[in-house]
Amino acid sequence: MSCLFCRIIDGSIPSKAIYQDDQCYAFADINPQAPVHVLIVPRQHVASIAHAGKEHSALIGHLHWAAAEIARSKGLTQGYRTVINTGENGGQTVEHIHVHLLGGRPMIWPPG
Repeated sequence: MSCLFCRIIDGSIPSKAIYQDDQCYAFADINPQAPVHVLIVPRQHVASIAHAGKEHSALIGHLHWAAAEIARSKGLTQGYRTVINTGENGGQTVEHIHVHLLGGRPMIWPPG
């Protein structure tokens, strides 16, 4: 498969693993936007939230649960942000659902 994240998940592209289980794989972002910037990616390929069906609802919830677990393990007790970019205008650059976990500094609003 040519999907960047699918190749990271299968190990053909190296990454710094942060967390993994049977449903997702989380790794450090190579262009971090915060002191902690982790991408949480489902092992199942789904292009975006716009492509997700009702059958993906538990998976999407699991990605957010994993983000919270990672935040706890990273000591982000003062807070953090989770983001899912969707589509070109939403800032999505890889067509595979992924949650950004950003923390370790104050977040501003609006974000962009």
